Amino acid sequence: MKNDIRTLDLNLLKALDALLDEGSVTRAAQRLSLTQPAVSGMLIRLRDYFGDPLFIRTSHGMVPTLRASQLSVPVKQILTDIAVLLKPMQFDPMAAELTYTIVATDYALKAVVVPLMAVLKLRAPLIKIAVRPVDNERMYQQLSRGEVDLALVTPQTTPEDLHGKALYEEEYVCVARSRHPLAAASEITLEQFCKQEHILVSAEGSFTGVTDDALAKLNLTRRVGMSVNSFQVIPDILRLTDMIAVVPRRMLQSNTDLVILPLPLNVPGFTKSMAWHERTHRDPGHQWIRALCAEVSQHPAP
Repeated sequence: MKNDIRTLDLNLLKALDALLDEGSVTRAAQRLSLTQPAVSGMLIRLRDYFGDPLFIRTSHGMVPTLRASQLSVPVKQILTDIAVLLKPMQFDPMAAELTYTIVATDYALKAVVVPLMAVLKLRAPLIKIAVRPVDNERMYQQLSRGEVDLALVTPQTTPEDLHGKALYEEEYVCVARSRHPLAAASEITLEQFCKQEHILVSAEGSFTGVTDDALAKLNLTRRVGMSVNSFQVIPDILRLTDMIAVVPRRMLQSNTDLVILPLPLNVPGFTKSMAWHERTHRDPGHQWIRALCAEVSQHPAP
């Protein structure tokens, strides 16, 4: 191995990073805007420099050797540090033009992204926000590769080795339409609560959730008539029926025709947080947007 930094071309590190990410000379060449022979030549030089094949051709494509896998994280960090070194450190929100990608559940979209956009368009009008669904299996990879800039998650679903910050503590409330028979009740008994027909959110189509876990501790069950995969449709369904729902309080923003009913049991809430990768930790633009997320999250729904 020629372990003299003076002989290492940093463009080779960019090629190695692309090859590790793409697993293909052709795709790496496309990503680097180079020809395939040029990238193949760079791979030969990389093999010579590190004294290792780095990639093995198989029927399923190029597979990195153990040495190549070990190089993946430090190479990406070196390239990130160089990019930060060459980038001007000042950040002017009013003049900044960038696309910032956030992964969020439909709940976080309503509770965090909506108020974020209201302020962002005033303070940084040229910044564009792209929102993608949360994919817990790929979240770390998305953040480490720069496909995603910020994840709105919970501490329990945050991958290790990511930076994180709690935004707020959320609580659950019981909600119904304003003309619901129990809308004017000053209190509701557990028996009344359980007899009502409920709607809940479940990505798997389950008819049980955190409320049912709390009821189970009291040896009680409720009547669940509908399971949906999105919080966003619950207000529409409640307006047309006498169903009730136990939802995070911040989901009620702008829903003035719905009322909060007394919740006769304690349903534990959760912490909403944001997570990001080391590669963007020191970037002033990213720091500014994260600070804005924290700022707007301090104002809960009325």
